[in-house]
Amino acid sequence: MPANPETNPSSALPAKQSDFSFRVGKRLSETCSPSPEQVAENGGAFLGRTGTISTPHGEIQTPAFIAVGTKATVKAVLPEAVADLGAQAVLANAYHLYLQPGADILDEAGGLGAFMNWQGPTFTDSGGFQVMSLGSGFKKVIDMKSVDHSGPDDAVAPGKERLAHVDEEGVWFKSHLNGDKHRFSPEISMNVQHQIGADIMFAFDELTTLQNSRGYQEESLERTRRWAERCITEHFRLTGERTGKPYQALFGVIQGAQYEDLRRKACRDLGAMNFDGFGIGGALEKENLGTIVRWCNEELPEDKPRHLLGISEPDDIFTAIENGADTFDCVSPTRVARNSAFYHPDGRFNLSGAKYKRDFGPLQEGCDCYACQNYSRAYIHHLFKSKEMLSATLISIHNERFVVKMVDDARLAIEDGSFFEFKAETLRRYYS
Repeated sequence: MPANPETNPSSALPAKQSDFSFRVGKRLSETCSPSPEQVAENGGAFLGRTGTISTPHGEIQTPAFIAVGTKATVKAVLPEAVADLGAQAVLANAYHLYLQPGADILDEAGGLGAFMNWQGPTFTDSGGFQVMSLGSGFKKVIDMKSVDHSGPDDAVAPGKERLAHVDEEGVWFKSHLNGDKHRFSPEISMNVQHQIGADIMFAFDELTTLQNSRGYQEESLERTRRWAERCITEHFRLTGERTGKPYQALFGVIQGAQYEDLRRKACRDLGAMNFDGFGIGGALEKENLGTIVRWCNEELPEDKPRHLLGISEPDDIFTAIENGADTFDCVSPTRVARNSAFYHPDGRFNLSGAKYKRDFGPLQEGCDCYACQNYSRAYIHHLFKSKEMLSATLISIHNERFVVKMVDDARLAIEDGSFFEFKAETLRRYYS
C-alpha cells in the first residue's frame, strides 16, 4: 500500500498511476555526433532524447509540440482539424476554464476531452501564470527584462494596479472578466484540475519575474516547494476519492529565474517528490534558455518527462530539444495567424502585404496541411482584408502544422542520426 501522503508527500502515488508512464527511446548523444564546436556552442553535453509518454487517452511521441487550446479550443480551429494536422495533444488553461464555464461543467461533461470533442491526450496548466500575469496587468506576457533591482520588490505593468496578492496559503485575485474576487491555492488548483479532467496537470506555483530581487526569488522558491508538497497531498486525496476516473498525472513546476543555484535546488527538491513529470517555467531571457534548461535537466530524474512552458520559435525549440526538453507548448502559432502572419521554411511572413493579392500559390509549396492543399495566398489575403474569420482558421491550421511537423522531423532526425544537419539547415533557411 502507498505511504500516507499526509506525512510523506514524496511517497508512491496510487496504483492507478499505471495509466501513465514515460519511456526513454534514443538519446541524442547515442545517435548523433556533434563537432567540438557544437559542443562548445551548446555549453556542454547534449541531453536530447526521444521518448513515449503513455496516457489514458493515447501516446505522445517525444519531442512533441503541444497545441494550446486555452479555453478548451485551439483558437479558430476545429478539434478534428487539430488532429488532422498531426497534433498529438492539446493543453488548456485551468484559470480560464475555472472562470468560464466553470470546472464543474467540464466534470459533468465527462472531462476536457469529451467536452471539446478531442480524442487524444490533454494537459492543463495550473493557472499560476495567468493569476500572476493578469494580476500584474501584463495581459498575455510578463515583462521578463532583467533589471538592476531597486525600489519596491514588485512587478506591475505601467499604469496598472496589482490585482493578485500572494500569501503563504495561496493567491487572492480579481477576475479579468468582471472584477470578481477569487482565491487560488494548491488545494483549489488541484480540485479545479481534477474536475477539468486532463491527462496531465501541473502543480500550482508562484511565477516571479526578472524584476524581482534575489531575496524575493529565494522566498518564492521555498513557497513554491511548500505548495508542491500540498499539491501532491491533495492530488493523493482526490485520486483516491474520484474512483472510476482515469489517472491524472501531476507535474511539478521548476522556478528559480536565472540563478543556477536556485534552479538546481528546485530540481533537486521537486525531483525527490513523487511527481510524474516536470514543467520548466519561470523568468528567463531568451539567450539563457538553453543554459537554464540544461541546468534543470542535469538534475531532474531521467525517467520522467520534462515540459518546457511557452516556446515555439524554431531556434528556441532546437535549443530546448538538445538540452533535454521532451514537450513544449505556445499560443504563438494561432496568435500570429490572427494578424495574418504565416510560417514558412524561409521565415515568417505577413499575408496582409499587397504582393499577395495576386499570388495564387499556397502558403508553403509542398506543405501537406489542409490550408496549403486547398487555398491560395491570394484567397487568404482577400479573407484577411475582408475581415473574414476563415483567414485566421486557415493560417492557424498551417502554422500549427508547420511547428508540429518541424518537431516531428527533429524527433526522426534524432533517431536516424541527422539531428545536427537538420537543425543547421532548418535554422539557416528560416533566419536567412
